[in-house]
Amino acid sequence: QVQLVESVGGLVQAGGSLRLSCAASGRTFSTYGIGWFRQAPGKAREFVATISGNGGSTSYADSVKGRFTISRDNAKNTVFLQMNSLKPDDTAVYYCARGYGSRLYNYNYWGQGTQVTVSS
Repeated sequence: QVQLVESVGGLVQAGGSLRLSCAASGRTFSTYGIGWFRQAPGKAREFVATISGNGGSTSYADSVKGRFTISRDNAKNTVFLQMNSLKPDDTAVYYCARGYGSRLYNYNYWGQGTQVTVSS
């Protein structure tokens, strides 16, 4: 069993930055990838970014490429999502999950989600 806990999100103005973290339980953190997804009201959950277990491979949704950066610190069992140049369209509940890739079915454990609101 893996438990994933996202940091508290927040309210930020358009153009601003925010960093989310995802802390995982267990001693095998470096053996699996972590992904970030988001879900806006009335919309399906969508892929944001993913990182491999050793951090050597990352992938991003086109909508966030160049603005968001995913990274990890395996010594601290934590994955980060640095979000820059935020837009109102980035407003959503953000979830981290264990797995790798852009498809929901690639993931088997999920955090509880954290709200990110970007004001215009």
